[in-house]
This record gives sequence, structure tokens and C-alpha cells, in this order.
Amino acid sequence: MRHLVFYDAQCPFCYHVKLVLRKLDWFKKVDWVSVQEVDEHPGQYPYLQYRDIYDEIHMLTSSGSLKEGYYAIRRLLAALPLTVPISLLLYIPFADRLGSPLYKWFSRHRYQWFGQYDEPRYA
Repeated sequence: MRHLVFYDAQCPFCYHVKLVLRKLDWFKKVDWVSVQEVDEHPGQYPYLQYRDIYDEIHMLTSSGSLKEGYYAIRRLLAALPLTVPISLLLYIPFADRLGSPLYKWFSRHRYQWFGQYDEPRYA
């Protein structure tokens, strides 16, 4: 099974990060699903029910663990060969105490800084 990453297809920053990370996914370990698709077919993703999927990125790992926010980013970077060194920094003890609040702050302001697409972008 591959990892499933749930991203906001109406967020320009999220969309472009997805494009870059897809190019770095040499071994095709990650599938991307927009949160807009999740809204259209909620029965396909029962583990996301009652979660703020628009507020934070979510990842269902290949082992079945659900990660969100900082922890999803950390696990996603660990899955891609070129980004493993970055992910190792995020696994340093107590890095999440700074990284998680920073992630949440950034996520809350992303539309202010980068705007929002009228329609989701799936490419």
C-alpha cells in the first residue's frame, strides 16, 4: 500500500508543494488526494470524518497510521529520498514543540499570503 496525502487543491502553496514533491517521489510511494475530493466522497475516507482536513495536511501512512500537520509533513519528507535529511531534523527530540505550532500558524495564514484558487487544481 502507498501513503495517501490529503492536500488542499484550492491553496496555491499546497498545490505547488504537491507538484514538487511528486517529482521527488521516484519510487511512487505517495498518492495525493484533494480534500475537495474527500468532501465529495466522504464514505471512501471514514478515518477523516470529524477532522479539520482544510486546516492541516493529513497523511494515511502505508502502515495505516493517520498523521496530521507537522507530523504528516515529517513523515512525508521521510518517504522521499532527497528529503530524508530534512526529515531527520524534524525527528530531533522536542523539534515538534516548535515545529507543530509553526506549522499551524503558517497553515492559518496561507490564504492571506498566497491567495486561493476559485476552483480546485488537481494536476
